[in-house]
Amino acid sequence: MAKVGKDLHVAIIGAGMGGLACALALAKQGFTHIDVYESASNLGFVGAGIQCAPNMARILDRLGCWADIEAEAVDVKETSVRQGATNDELAYVDLRYIRKEYSHPHMVAHRASLAGGMYEGCKKEKAINFFFGTACEKVDTWSPKPSFIAIPRKGGENYKVECDVLLAADGIKSVVRDQMLQLLGHHDAKVIDTKQAAYRIMVKREDMENDPDLKPLIDNDQVTRWIGEKRHIIAYPISRHQIYNMSSAQPDRNFANAPDATYTTKGSKQEMLETFHDFHPVVQKLLNKVPDGEVCEWKLRVHTPLPTWVHGSVGLVGDACHPTLPHLNQGAAQAIEDAAVIATVLDLIPSESLTPKGINKALKIYENVRKDRAYTLVDLAAQNGRALHLGEGAAKEERDRQFRELKEKGGSVPDKWADKDVQKNIYSWDAYVEAEKGFKEQWNTITPSEEVIAA
Repeated sequence: MAKVGKDLHVAIIGAGMGGLACALALAKQGFTHIDVYESASNLGFVGAGIQCAPNMARILDRLGCWADIEAEAVDVKETSVRQGATNDELAYVDLRYIRKEYSHPHMVAHRASLAGGMYEGCKKEKAINFFFGTACEKVDTWSPKPSFIAIPRKGGENYKVECDVLLAADGIKSVVRDQMLQLLGHHDAKVIDTKQAAYRIMVKREDMENDPDLKPLIDNDQVTRWIGEKRHIIAYPISRHQIYNMSSAQPDRNFANAPDATYTTKGSKQEMLETFHDFHPVVQKLLNKVPDGEVCEWKLRVHTPLPTWVHGSVGLVGDACHPTLPHLNQGAAQAIEDAAVIATVLDLIPSESLTPKGINKALKIYENVRKDRAYTLVDLAAQNGRALHLGEGAAKEERDRQFRELKEKGGSVPDKWADKDVQKNIYSWDAYVEAEKGFKEQWNTITPSEEVIAA
């Protein structure tokens, strides 16, 4: 028989990184009724690489799915920051210490491998059910029993889903978040237009291995970043060195007049080549290897910090509440940290407090544990992007002086992703430890929200 409270019905909207992690984390804590609703017909992740930092790996290892992900990934041993135009190395950082320091490596993987690893873990859990091709139209009730209207994408009648806990992991365009904010009088989440876009592209090993300039890039366990004014490219091998992944950031050319809801488009290879026309010939070779029609372009948008992530027995997760720029490589990791904290605080609710009030208190503790952490890293990612994209002037001169000092005698790394002190701040944070600590400190003092008390 399940422990009292483990039979709470938890519904999750979205089967992205945050939704999958929530489902698996809850199942591993012993919860027995977890339903995941995903509008897409399957786990169709657009091909792209993703960085798997130790703070992510630690959680996935505990959830039992890290070994399979690690087997397909590449263990990053070093990073090189280079001038885009000349290919001159500005900084070299040896990253081999990370595995020893944090008990887990920093790896790079195919996005589909990461999602697939979590999904396979979920499929082994009898408690987890998936409903693909089913979207959330709106939340009907927030407390005491949250409910939402589900829309089958391939026909059929809309129907209501009622649960004990509703977790909205429905991404940066979250329907639940916008409805929550409007209900609380905050209107929609305020979108910050960064005026930047990103290309995500991949080149196969067979297209690189016969070129003496390109073969070392796909053979080495290295993350390479080429930087220039208002632009950069970050690149690394994935899928056991069979694919070379490249992600960029550059001024927006295609989304400027598009509605806010537009985030992706099929990119133009010619425009991509023009954008990086003054980068080194090695970079030009790489970009030219990308097959026509396989250039994907993303609009880079974030939101101002939200006033709340929780209403009643409903909580926001991942990009629904803290979307970030990719310049710190922590987007997926932060969603997975959310999941670990949520599963922990729900599990810690005393049996006598398994009520809407108790659930609301636990979700508020989740928000308190996670909010400052997540928004601090969102800000740091934005700062790092600005530093990487500096044009001529005093700020760039100071940044480049720091790069020179790093090469000569060590010190801080202007590319904060590779800076040892920043890494310590990010990688040493243990979601389970922080969740237990936060629950212990806050449970007896936190007050349920008014809408729960009134229900």
